[in-house]
Amino acid sequence: MTLKLVSCNIRFDNPSDGENAWPRRKDFLVETLLKHSPDIIATQEGRFDQLKEFESLLGNYELLDFHRSWIKERMYPCIYIKKNTFEYSQSGDFWLSETPDVAGSRSFESAFPRLMTWTRLQLKNSETAFYVVNTHLDHIKVETRTHQIQVLANQINRFWDKHKALIIMGDFNDGPESKVREILLENFPGLQDAWKIFNHEETTSHHAFHGEMQNGARIDWIMVDERIKIEKCLMDKTIKNGHYPTDHFPIVCEIKF
Repeated sequence: MTLKLVSCNIRFDNPSDGENAWPRRKDFLVETLLKHSPDIIATQEGRFDQLKEFESLLGNYELLDFHRSWIKERMYPCIYIKKNTFEYSQSGDFWLSETPDVAGSRSFESAFPRLMTWTRLQLKNSETAFYVVNTHLDHIKVETRTHQIQVLANQINRFWDKHKALIIMGDFNDGPESKVREILLENFPGLQDAWKIFNHEETTSHHAFHGEMQNGARIDWIMVDERIKIEKCLMDKTIKNGHYPTDHFPIVCEIKF
């Protein structure tokens, strides 16, 4: 069974983005992502209204938020799944703070409250089940991110059935040689970086609507359990009429169970 994953920071609905503001690019973003026919879309940023609108634009996808009591001013990582593809019975949020069960909590000098979201998915008409985690770490301090990734690891170990494969996606705001990656692999040594599997050269994934940027880092990752075969991984650099669908290049990964 082959599945396609997409991880994408969709950029929050910010009117000051002008020509790149959400109303002007939302249809282009949906078009860009759907051309890959993904089974799972992990998004970062976005508030309630924007994320619900995104769900309606995607059409044949469902936002897994039945566990969530939304806080309107907060931005959320989200998991969207293709309808009629999976069975799901578990999902949740944990805030990357000293009190991860407290919604909206913030610690470690994080600029904003940050969180992870997760779900257990099972392919319909199959016994194949696995866990998906999506997160977005602080964008300012390395020390903050190292604390947050340890909280993420601790919380995964609360719900993860280690007999099932694990996939972690997100905007980590750090490159693959960072302390954040080191801590993640110390806790989950069976994870593979989908990008590195194919010996891709390192390249910047956040581009602030400018396209290629020098001296940046690949801060958007898809980390896949070694029990899953990675068929391919790419960074979508679609541009139309001089504009990009969002300020990060989406990461697309094809996996096979």
